[in-house]
Amino acid sequence: MSDHTGPPYLEEIAEYLRRKGVDAYLVGGYVRDLLLGRKTADVDIAAPDATGLAREISRVFNGTFVLLDEAHRISRVVMPWREGDGGEFHLDLSDLRGDIEQDLAQRDFTINAMAVSLKDALEDRSCLTVIDPWGGRKDLDQRSVRALNEAVFRADALRLLRAVRLAAELGLRIDEGTETLIQRDSRLMSGVSGERVREELFRLLALPGAARTLNYLDRLSLLTAIIPELVPAKGVEQPIEHHWDVFQHCIQTVGAVEGLLGESPWEYGGKDIIDAAPVFTDCASYFREEIGYGSSRLTLLKMAGLLHDIAKPQTKAVDETGRTRFLGHPVLGAETAGAILERLRCSNREIKLVTTVVKYHLRPGQLSQEGMPTRRAIYRYFRDVEGAGIDTIYLCMADFLASRGPEIDSGPWREFTGLVGYTLSHHFEVEQTRPLKLLDGNDLMRHFGLKPGPELGSLLEQVKEAQAAGEIQSREEALELVSRILA
Repeated sequence: MSDHTGPPYLEEIAEYLRRKGVDAYLVGGYVRDLLLGRKTADVDIAAPDATGLAREISRVFNGTFVLLDEAHRISRVVMPWREGDGGEFHLDLSDLRGDIEQDLAQRDFTINAMAVSLKDALEDRSCLTVIDPWGGRKDLDQRSVRALNEAVFRADALRLLRAVRLAAELGLRIDEGTETLIQRDSRLMSGVSGERVREELFRLLALPGAARTLNYLDRLSLLTAIIPELVPAKGVEQPIEHHWDVFQHCIQTVGAVEGLLGESPWEYGGKDIIDAAPVFTDCASYFREEIGYGSSRLTLLKMAGLLHDIAKPQTKAVDETGRTRFLGHPVLGAETAGAILERLRCSNREIKLVTTVVKYHLRPGQLSQEGMPTRRAIYRYFRDVEGAGIDTIYLCMADFLASRGPEIDSGPWREFTGLVGYTLSHHFEVEQTRPLKLLDGNDLMRHFGLKPGPELGSLLEQVKEAQAAGEIQSREEALELVSRILA
C-alpha cells in the first residue's frame, strides 16, 4: 500500500495492527474504490473492538477520534492527508461481526461486501486477494448497484438514499430488483436521523446532474419521504408563462443553477441562452466556498433552488382579473426552508444562507421597473441580503430559466440578464473601490450631543446609503446630512 494506492499513514497503521495481532480487514467502499481505480480519502476497516481501537489509533498517530454511531459501534479517526497541505482522510472502524464472511453478509450492497485482509495486503502489495462471497466484483463490472438481500433497507433505512448516491457518484445503475425494494421501503426514511440524511442528501446535491437525480429520487418515492413539504407542490399549476407545475419547476431550478455555473448542460435552450448570463472573476471559487461540513455555496444554492417555491401551494390565490398569484410565498418559503434544514441538523450558517436566498429570490428582478437600478437600490439590496447577494442573483436567474423552460424567449431573458449583470458589475466595482467610512458613532455623539442607542445606528446607516448613492463624498457633507435629518 504505497502512496499511489492509499492515503499516507495507512501502511504504518496496518503494520501497527499486525504487531498487536489484530485480525483487521479493509472493507466496503475502500475496497470498491480500489477496484475501480478511484482515489479515496475514506478508509473502512473492520476489526474486533473497533471503538477502543479507534481511540488507540487516534492517540498513537495524532489523529482526532469521532464516535460516529454508538449503536452500530462505528468510529472515525480523522488524519492529515499530508503534513502542511490542510487535507485530511477518514479512517472509519466498525466492529467485526463474527468472521469476515459473516460480517460482509450484514452489509448493504454487493459492491460494498468485499474485503481485503490487512495482513495479506502488507505481505503482497502487488496482488491483493479480494474476499468476495456475494459477487461484488461481477456487479462492479456490470456497473450495477444490487442490494445484498431483501432486508438491507429495513436494517438501516439510510441505505435507501445511499443506493442512489452511490449510483450517481460512481456512474452505476440500480438494478430493478433493488429499485423495487427501495420503493417498498421508502417510507422508512422518516425514521432516519436528520444528521445522516443531511450528509447523504448534500453529497447527492454536490454531484453534477442533481436535477436528474432528484427526479429519480421522486420516482423511487424517496424525495417526498425526505422532504414531505414538497408533496403539496405536485400538480399546482402556475401562470401561463410557467412551463411546469410548482414541484417540477423547483427541480428544474436546480438544473438551471447547474447550467448557469457550468456544472451540467441546461437542456432547454441553446448555448446562447447560458452565454447571455453574467459571469464574474473567481465565480467558480466563490461557489466552491465551504459553508458547513460537506456543504459549499453551490450545494446550498441547489438546496435553495429546490425549496425556493415550497410555500406556493399555501399562498396560491386568484385575483379579480383571473390572474394566479402567490403573494408572500418567499417569506413563508424561507420559514419552511428553515424548518426543513433544522430537521436535517444543518448548521446555523447553512440555514441562514439558504433561508436568505429563498426569502429574497425575487428581489434582483425587482430592483428597477424601467432602465438600470439606481446605486441606492443596489446598495439596499446587498445590505438586506447580508452576504448572500450573489447567490440570490444566481437563483433568480435560475428561477427565470426554469419558469420558461423550452419556451424561453431570448429577448426578455437578455433584458433580465442585462439588469442583474449591471447589478453585479456595480457591486464588484464598489467592492474594489470601497469608500472610507465618513463618520462613526463617536463623531455623532460629539458633534450632536447624541447618546448611545438605536438612533445612532439609524443615522450611520443613512449616511452609508447616501455615500453609496454618490450623494455625499466627504466628512463635511456627511455631517451636513445628519444635521438636516435631525432638523
